[in-house]
Amino acid sequence: MMTTNRFVTLTQGEFHATRDPVVLSTVLGSCVAVCLHDPESGVGGMNHFLLPDGGKSMDARSDRYGVNAMEQLINALLRLGARRGALVAKAFGGANMSPRLAPIGDGNARFARQFLATEGINCIAESLGGTNARRVHFWPQTGKAQQMIVPGIVDDPTAPIEPLFRPNVTLF
Repeated sequence: MMTTNRFVTLTQGEFHATRDPVVLSTVLGSCVAVCLHDPESGVGGMNHFLLPDGGKSMDARSDRYGVNAMEQLINALLRLGARRGALVAKAFGGANMSPRLAPIGDGNARFARQFLATEGINCIAESLGGTNARRVHFWPQTGKAQQMIVPGIVDDPTAPIEPLFRPNVTLF
């Protein structure tokens, strides 16, 4: 019997933890998505955060911030039966989309690496940094991840237009 997975799309400030046969999907520029998986229990999830933290902002508890998004995802996985010591991570995003903008992606990538190291969660694969957006698919039951690179923004209006997705797909 063939199983068809349902897609769950995440946007900024969202996370999803599950043991169900779904595919979690998101598109990232400077944002970061961390995929967590417990291979022993088959529980996994993904978040999508905009900035490392909210500083002194009124909504600093928002899930748009990495510090909250990571805690929310870990706690949801533990409630589903994951064991904290068994969690492994895959991290994506953190691109600096334009030289005209602040390097927000660098800060997001640095935060993700530091958070995972501080929490003792092994990051077994990452694709962080660069200048291109990414579409990421994650299978939380198995921990498999797939990334497709989206061409970067071209500041030269005479440059040829690239196809929406490059043909290369990377599996993690």
